[in-house]
Amino acid sequence: MFDDLDLSLPARRPGAKWSRAEPGVLPAWIAEMDFPPAPAVQEALIRCVHEELGYPSWDGHPEQIPLRGAFAERMRERHGWVLDPGHVREFTDINQGLQAVLRVATRPGDGVALHTPAYPPFLKTVTGMERRLHPVPYILQDEGWVFDAERLDRELADSGCRVLLLVNPHNPTGRVLRRQELETIAELALRHDLLVISDEIHSDLVHSPHRHIPFASLSPEAASRTVTLTSATKAFNVPGVRCAVAHIGAADVRAALSVPTHLYGEPNTFGVAATLAAWRDGDSWLSQLRPVLDRNAARVREGLPRGIGYRVPEAGFLAWLDCRALDLPTDPHTFFLEKARVLLNDGRTFGPDGEGFVRLNFGTSPDLLRDILGRMREAVG
Repeated sequence: MFDDLDLSLPARRPGAKWSRAEPGVLPAWIAEMDFPPAPAVQEALIRCVHEELGYPSWDGHPEQIPLRGAFAERMRERHGWVLDPGHVREFTDINQGLQAVLRVATRPGDGVALHTPAYPPFLKTVTGMERRLHPVPYILQDEGWVFDAERLDRELADSGCRVLLLVNPHNPTGRVLRRQELETIAELALRHDLLVISDEIHSDLVHSPHRHIPFASLSPEAASRTVTLTSATKAFNVPGVRCAVAHIGAADVRAALSVPTHLYGEPNTFGVAATLAAWRDGDSWLSQLRPVLDRNAARVREGLPRGIGYRVPEAGFLAWLDCRALDLPTDPHTFFLEKARVLLNDGRTFGPDGEGFVRLNFGTSPDLLRDILGRMREAVG
């Protein structure tokens, strides 16, 4: 299903990942895999085309949207996190959810702490909404990517931050935070009276032996100041269906978002159907995908040009590559695009901590990944 995928260059696709790469350029950039969605998801979408293009049964009654109960059921079964489905809301995607929460929970000038390097749309959201960005750098040490909790404590005391935007598993480093680290963050959030917005969209792709722990599951106190954002779109490779959910544990935020339904829009039939099928019937597909990603992560380690730093990610299908030791004549994104004809994500778009880095998407076929890495090696020489 995965290793046999035919992705020969002439078979280009209409979506952004392939169409924005010039002819002859191999795309390894945007966080979208090349694998077809789970059969259960495809079947659910086909049923929608034939049977469910009318007004949905929950129209005008958002409390009846089936995603809320399905999300609560999935969290209980996978993580032992028991939550109230009535505290769940739907959004078009993670970015809309983040913007809606920041709109009601903060004002222009308020500080937002965020681990960096950071997912570029989050950086744009914080600065574009005139909130003050407070970077919390991840530092590469022997044990992997870590952050300095004592430094964060001191800086939070001085910065006046209102929100901590937590991304776990982390994009782009692939780091999965351990329970002790999450508990430290929860203590800091309580001490500094922070709202925690926890993006957990990559949680279904955590690689063994690592384990995802929902931040809000740590304790009732943590849940009461947390908004958890997630979606099936990354793990099940259906970003085009545009569907995300938020568990809004913070009562004041939940009340502020209880506005006329159409202000933030409503989920569409396709997004709900695809998400339900993924969460209820897609785990066997997911269990087949994970070892493929493990093998591809190892292929990246074995096939990269010498001099590029790489830590195998603990989750997901994205490799954060340190090219600073290569002494390239230009930035690595431009170098590999021009010399290797490989399109990667430019590390500079992830903030100042991304200078000298690129992000490589290895969620593709072994043959295409081999070609990508081979071109990169040839370009470096």
